[in-house]
Amino acid sequence: MSSTKPVDNPADAFLQPTDGVAISFWIISIAMVAATVFFLLEAGTVKGEWKTTLHVGGLVTLVAGVHYFYMREYWIQVHKTPIVYRYVDWSITVPLQMIEFNLILKAAGKETSAGMFWRLLVGTVVMLASGYLGEISVIPPQMGFACGMAGWAFILNEIFNGEAGGTAAECSEAVATSFNTMRMIVTVGWSIYPLGYFFGYCLGDVDETPLNLVYNIADFVNKIGFVLACWSCAKADSATMKSAALLP
Repeated sequence: MSSTKPVDNPADAFLQPTDGVAISFWIISIAMVAATVFFLLEAGTVKGEWKTTLHVGGLVTLVAGVHYFYMREYWIQVHKTPIVYRYVDWSITVPLQMIEFNLILKAAGKETSAGMFWRLLVGTVVMLASGYLGEISVIPPQMGFACGMAGWAFILNEIFNGEAGGTAAECSEAVATSFNTMRMIVTVGWSIYPLGYFFGYCLGDVDETPLNLVYNIADFVNKIGFVLACWSCAKADSATMKSAALLP
């Protein structure tokens, strides 16, 4: 006989109209799936050089969508931050997003070194590992915050001042515009996470409910918006190539 005790009100085990955070988890999980379908279908409409970019973008939203299914159920059942699910999600999707910087430059015909990818990956690992260890109290939250900020700063330096940033300046207008949008998402959009960490874990001034709502909205923009920038670049550059091919 099962030892599981049923809830007093079966409706409590499902989405409630008054739970805005749970609703945001639900909306974003479906949005990630829809975005995945869109990006994978659109990969068939761009030039071959851009297909990998959209395939990787589809993986970003697919992985996020799967994790959001679990995170929304965790929130509904427990009403606490799904820390492990969030970091597992970020540990896969953030490196894939860093790969996108390399892919759009390659698709634009620019030479990129393996060093650029590895530098971005190292910055990502330091940023995420530090944040996770700080949130689960393996290290002091202040130490996790400082090390995480150092990893993020390393990433920003690479995409603005390093090889990635310098190479983007030599690309077409479409590529440069999309690259700048991606950089702004990594700069402004990602700032939500360290702010939430600082006020929530270092100062203890933020309740988990608004914190998760803000994180969910940030993930929506920082993942779907990021890949949309890649898609826009792929479409524009493919259209330019097609027009050039039609010229006598």
